[in-house]
Amino acid sequence: MLNGCMITGVVYFKGIMKTGVIALTKSGNILAGKIAQAMKECIVFDKGKVADRIKTAWKQVDGIICIMAAGIVVRSLVPLCRDKRFDPCVVVLDEKGQFIISLLSGHLGGGNALAQRIAGITGGTAVITTSSDVTGHTALDLWIAKNNLTTANPEKLTWASARLINEGLLACYCDDHLTGLPWDFVLVEKIKDADVCISSLDPGKYDGLWLIPGNLFVGFGCNRGTTIAEFEQAMDEICRAHHIDSQAVKGLASIDVKNDEEGLLDFADKKQLPIRFFSKDELNSVVGIRTSKAALKATGARGVAEPAAILAAGSDSDHGTLYVRKMKWKNVTAAVAAKKILFKE
Repeated sequence: MLNGCMITGVVYFKGIMKTGVIALTKSGNILAGKIAQAMKECIVFDKGKVADRIKTAWKQVDGIICIMAAGIVVRSLVPLCRDKRFDPCVVVLDEKGQFIISLLSGHLGGGNALAQRIAGITGGTAVITTSSDVTGHTALDLWIAKNNLTTANPEKLTWASARLINEGLLACYCDDHLTGLPWDFVLVEKIKDADVCISSLDPGKYDGLWLIPGNLFVGFGCNRGTTIAEFEQAMDEICRAHHIDSQAVKGLASIDVKNDEEGLLDFADKKQLPIRFFSKDELNSVVGIRTSKAALKATGARGVAEPAAILAAGSDSDHGTLYVRKMKWKNVTAAVAAKKILFKE
């Protein structure tokens, strides 16, 4: 996928930026030219056998538009299809542009949206067959991607989607700081009763779909010269002690006097996590934290790990919620805060 965003098992298609159009007949080629002219970054593949043209386009574009019989396209796609998370979408239409069928990767690949876009160009009808679109239920794969959730066990996604369509509802266990579930999700109090678990915590032996919200932030305090290995140890142990999946951690934080701390910066770089630094006044503005005499003496801040995590997990209108209180090691302190999330529809 050329223009997708990988989210651990799920690709969220942000919008088709590059398409390819393939036609067979003279009338089809005229329509292909019309479509290519109306769309940006659209390539007409007009050389060689159909199967070869589709194979070439498969490697170069995000969406393939085929103006021909669906059967020809299906036979050409068989050796190419691998995974709906990564395959380009494919749309098939007749040479008059009357019916535009979203054939492959309708949701994640953007095929449904592409079919509707082409229908707007040709004046035809987009043919959408994905169950959630037909029934009005939540398109689970798109909802997951839109809300930046990590699918811990993607092999369960098809099962959960089918259960939603067949049963009409999904039982859902959800962390307290996450709100705004779709209308067809019903909250349950126990993980064992849930079809879907949306949590930063490892549910252990669990048969349903586990989705991990990326809303945890780790605040660090440290002595000067603390090594990357010590930060790694702290992160591993705080996650293990509190059953946190490390994929839920989306950022780090500390006090601004540590903005040149080599071990901390190397750790953030290795984990590919953004890091924010706050002044002592910003840290001291956070209420409800434990005062550290050592931190107060060294930095002027009543604490570092806890308030840094809380501020990093905050928004313009609200602070984050302290998730794990400060833990101590020889040269490091660490705490975890959770960002409140209102899910997008």
